[in-house]
Amino acid sequence: MKAQIGAAMDSLGRRKMWGTTEEEEKMDVLVVTEARRHIAISAELCRGFHGREGLLGKLCLAMWESSNVRHRPLVVHGGAGMGKTAVLCKLAQEMRGVLEARAVVVIRLLAACHPQKPDIDHVLHSICTQVCLACGLAPPSPLTVSTHLELLRFFWEVLEQVSQQGGALVIVLDSVEQLADQHHAHKLRWLPVDLPPNVHVVVSMETNSEAFANMRFKLDSLGSFFEAERLSCEEGERIIESDLRASQRTLTCEQSSAVLQTFESSGCPLHLKLILSVAKRWTSFTPLTELRLGTSTQEMMSHLFLMLEEKHGKELVGGALGYIALAREGLLEAELRDVMSLDDDVISEVYRYSLPPIPSLIRLPPLLWARLRRDLVDHLEERWTDGVAAIAFNNKRLSEAVSARYLRSERRGRSLRILAEYFLGRWSGKLRPASLPGLSLLLSDRKVPPQPLWFAPGLANIRKLQELPYHLLHSGLWEELRQEVISCAEWLFIKSRLCGVSSVIHDLDQCSKYMDCTETGLIRDALVLIKPSLCFLEGHMEVSLFYSELLARLSSLSSVFPTVIGRLCSQCEEWLLTCPDPILIPRSSFLQQPGGALQHTLSVLRGGVVCMDISVVTKLLVAGSDDGVVEVWSMLDKQLVHTLLGHTASILAVKVIGSPAHCLSLAADGSLRRWSLMNGQQLFCIEEAVPIDSTPSSVHLHLSEQLLFVYTRTQVKVWQLDGAELHLSSSDDEVWLVLGVLGESVVYLSNSGRVRISHPVYGTQLTVKTQLENSVRHRTVVTTLMLPKREKVFVVYKGGFLHQISRTGKQTVAEFPLLPSFFSVTEDEKTLLAASECTLSLFSILGDSLDRFLDLQHDDDVLSACVSSDGRRLVSGAADQLVRVWSVTTGALMDSLCGADAPVTCVLLFNDFVVSASVATSSILLWNLKYDASTKPATRIPADSAHIALTKDSDQVFYVHQQSHTEVMSWNSHTGSVCERLPVSAEVSCLELAQNKRLLLCGLTSGTVLIYPLALPQETLCIPPPESLCRVLCLTAGTQEKHLAVAYEDSVCLFEITSRDNFPTVEGPLKKFALPLLHAPLSAMALLPNRRLLYGTSCGEVKLWDFGRGGDVSDLEPHRSGVTCVTVSNRGAHALVGSEDAVQRLWALNPLALDHTMEYKGFLFEGVLSAAFSETDRFVFTGSQDRTVKVWDVASGNLLFVQYIYSPIVRMVTFRDGFVAITRQGAIIRELFRCPDHIGPDYNPVRSIRAQYRVTSREKDRDRPQTSVSNLQDFNPTQLNLNLVGMLKAKPSSACVML
Repeated sequence: MKAQIGAAMDSLGRRKMWGTTEEEEKMDVLVVTEARRHIAISAELCRGFHGREGLLGKLCLAMWESSNVRHRPLVVHGGAGMGKTAVLCKLAQEMRGVLEARAVVVIRLLAACHPQKPDIDHVLHSICTQVCLACGLAPPSPLTVSTHLELLRFFWEVLEQVSQQGGALVIVLDSVEQLADQHHAHKLRWLPVDLPPNVHVVVSMETNSEAFANMRFKLDSLGSFFEAERLSCEEGERIIESDLRASQRTLTCEQSSAVLQTFESSGCPLHLKLILSVAKRWTSFTPLTELRLGTSTQEMMSHLFLMLEEKHGKELVGGALGYIALAREGLLEAELRDVMSLDDDVISEVYRYSLPPIPSLIRLPPLLWARLRRDLVDHLEERWTDGVAAIAFNNKRLSEAVSARYLRSERRGRSLRILAEYFLGRWSGKLRPASLPGLSLLLSDRKVPPQPLWFAPGLANIRKLQELPYHLLHSGLWEELRQEVISCAEWLFIKSRLCGVSSVIHDLDQCSKYMDCTETGLIRDALVLIKPSLCFLEGHMEVSLFYSELLARLSSLSSVFPTVIGRLCSQCEEWLLTCPDPILIPRSSFLQQPGGALQHTLSVLRGGVVCMDISVVTKLLVAGSDDGVVEVWSMLDKQLVHTLLGHTASILAVKVIGSPAHCLSLAADGSLRRWSLMNGQQLFCIEEAVPIDSTPSSVHLHLSEQLLFVYTRTQVKVWQLDGAELHLSSSDDEVWLVLGVLGESVVYLSNSGRVRISHPVYGTQLTVKTQLENSVRHRTVVTTLMLPKREKVFVVYKGGFLHQISRTGKQTVAEFPLLPSFFSVTEDEKTLLAASECTLSLFSILGDSLDRFLDLQHDDDVLSACVSSDGRRLVSGAADQLVRVWSVTTGALMDSLCGADAPVTCVLLFNDFVVSASVATSSILLWNLKYDASTKPATRIPADSAHIALTKDSDQVFYVHQQSHTEVMSWNSHTGSVCERLPVSAEVSCLELAQNKRLLLCGLTSGTVLIYPLALPQETLCIPPPESLCRVLCLTAGTQEKHLAVAYEDSVCLFEITSRDNFPTVEGPLKKFALPLLHAPLSAMALLPNRRLLYGTSCGEVKLWDFGRGGDVSDLEPHRSGVTCVTVSNRGAHALVGSEDAVQRLWALNPLALDHTMEYKGFLFEGVLSAAFSETDRFVFTGSQDRTVKVWDVASGNLLFVQYIYSPIVRMVTFRDGFVAITRQGAIIRELFRCPDHIGPDYNPVRSIRAQYRVTSREKDRDRPQTSVSNLQDFNPTQLNLNLVGMLKAKPSSACVML
């Protein structure tokens, strides 16, 4: 460990600073620096440590005895000032000798930076990095710990990995009650209670803190708690002798006795420290009557303040100490003198008896502060942060005492205002009014420095960034706070980059607590959404990317909130429009925007969410995933409470038990487990409860007051609540179908038509003959539903019959028009819900009859639904990825919630929240039904739609959601809803749009091509299928839209698009060429002028077919993988061919020649999905699998710009000075591209993207391409060669490599 820390520190001097590409190395150095700082503080505290041998022995013994078994963390607690920090520092020092040489000891003193409270994410990330460096493990990266939950899991996994290596690890965390309130750190859910062998965690906290109460709740054994009790008289005497010897001072016998007698009344180390700080200034002849010794810590502090006031003046002492206490990161001495020079009360006291030398220039005399600083030397410390030394109190209790004495409400507000005005630079170079004794009001210059955001290019005012928001907020200068901080794009960027986006989010969190400002919360949420990108780039996001992200998330809200968000978006847009480099400027909010109903996203481990249940009593949500993990979430603070591990296959069902707080989980591995929701411990496990590899729909879990049932259609198993199984016996050989459980009675149906109701405990049995007709009796049971309050079972048969069976044996049979895929009943059992395809029907249950009173139509299959407890509101989830809210009384659609991005397979209602989940995603979404409708994001089309086409003005989108669907949806982007459905006769295989003639082209698997004029979509044109009935593979109308090319599996046909009586018509086929039998299927094609067709195949072949010259065919350079995109320029001079690999080629068409080969490899994915040329054909835009948009220069082939958009673009259309596009997630993108006439030689388009690219171009006067500069396979994407970039820009026609 020491060797690795030393090596890292030795390399600190040769590493590059902010803005370099060595982010990971820099992060390691920062962590090592932090670790060394805590080790240095710990060593200093250990130097004067005496006593506590008994407590240290107990702690060492407990850690030694539990080294080889799983165990609990240890807790040291006590009152404030009782020396807990010193005990933990000494313990860390002792454990290095007690444990093996391979032991790694990590210590963090969380109160070392008071009044700042550390963020739990920063603490855990720092610990993980230090442990990984010491143990040879992979450190956390932005890909693995982009969220708080991922960081928690990484931390727990690191502890397990260290244990498996066999080494010893000791983590010491002091003063955990000092953690910031982010993620409810005081509830200690981040702290594992079951530690692996050889891993020890020791924490300290105050006994009367919230953290201690939560710790007692987490740990059921008192053996893990150790109290730091009062020091004995002998221990105090040793501390006195050691401290006096270290300071080369001594006391008389009478003075020593007085000190020791005063200390005995408290036994508190902090009390003794304060006494000694005063005693060291006594003389040997100081009489006992003049010794001011308080009997408690608080009284001793009061005596200290009083002595300082008598010597230096009350205003001077109160001002100096108060400003130090109010500063977030401490104050520089120069700042403290400046601030006190602005304080009229301090200045009036200083110049009470004499006037300043120059009345027009008033400053605090430096000597006064120097004298006061000398008397405070034992109570202040220097903290080096960002290259400057700030002074702060070395004890939290002293800071609290200063606040209580000198920072009462009026004085506190005035001091905060002075600090705020100082960091605003309000009085720099200006005259400030001053009122001094003997003088009338005068104006004077206080000679305070200006406070710009930038002192010089690349040198930001870090002190202003740290201090200004806090002082503006708490001084009540809220308008200045909005102008200077919240709505200032430059401020948000600089602080996000230098201090971390978490610090900006924390500032805005604090603003939201005090200010009634909706815009602040929206900007804060936008930064939360941007945070993963900033973390991935290690905080080194370029200003253009930061402004683009803000604009792409907030632009739609600028008109609703013009004062703050509108101003912020205007600043971003103005900067982007004047950017000296190529840039894409968002014209719409196409990234996920803040606001709306979606309030929280709870991320589960890995798999999709299969089932959920909520306890209203405990306010806990239990979710089971298809990877066998059960997670417990608090609905109060939306934090993960427990991760329940034990199942090895998909969870089939979960059920929460309110009292006691337990839950049951049933999995496809056959096991049934019961868990405690209080501590997350497993209570029992029943193996072989269900057949292995069962499905959720085939298994049911039922809990009564005394028994636990698990049943399928063919078997029932029963247990008592303690896990003891009850064996059921059958008296006959007849096959019985299990319908369900009513109370504690099992309901069976035999194939002979008999119904049996039996109790597994009492053995009672009722058998009756069914009232079904023979024709109905032998039909298949579709589904069953239990109504426990009515003591009935509903059975639905194929053929449209509903069979009602009561517990008494009474039966009724009625026609039922649905075959429900979803079948449920409300909590009061008054309303029945049945979903069949796109319709959700509601039935009133009236005795033995059902009254169908409402049909709710959806755009796709209904998958889930639930009704509120009052029966007025219904929430449904469908395959179109929307959550809909309905009025049960009127049937009106009250709201559609967009953003699930997966079929909604489960919905629950909890108070005013909708909880939704899907088996296709690993997240649970919480929607607030009482959200601000003005912040509602635009509705999108369903994600992952099979086929999409959009108009060039993006007003309409046409899509087919699933490949099996036989209708095309017409979606209006302004209303955000489906405006028309276009039925088709078979499955759709491709979808294209003739933009100028406004024709929707739809190819079917049957070989038919349907053409819908957008002006009259009901007047459909039809091209019949070929004789071979082959499916349509591709359609293209070309840029001029005079002809239509249709590619089938065995041929390609050319048709002519004309018009008669102003109505479009299609004639032909004019030309046709057959494809060879072994020819790979066409995957993309484009129709060129002069009846030429450029196409690519799924095997990578690229060919040019000329219909006008008798079918001449030219073979172009093939790709290594399937061709995904063929796009021709607007004037027909160039064509871009893209494939699934990293290669795309730009061809000149007149004459045919390969101009550029562009190879681009992103960090995660490769391959081009869509492309479009600009209106002038100067640029070509591409959308790729790596979720980026790239802009290439057509003439030189150079890459001009790369923008990350979080989702692949599947369709792209040229529009004005940019393009419109649609992503795989269904978002519509509108962007403007701006490119200056001259691009600087140092410009690098991939400086903020972890990627590499190479462009190979042909010389215009030669036929052969120029040799590539470097080997792409040997390329290191983290290296940047800007000199090479400059050379390449100077000669754009040559082959170029961007490194």
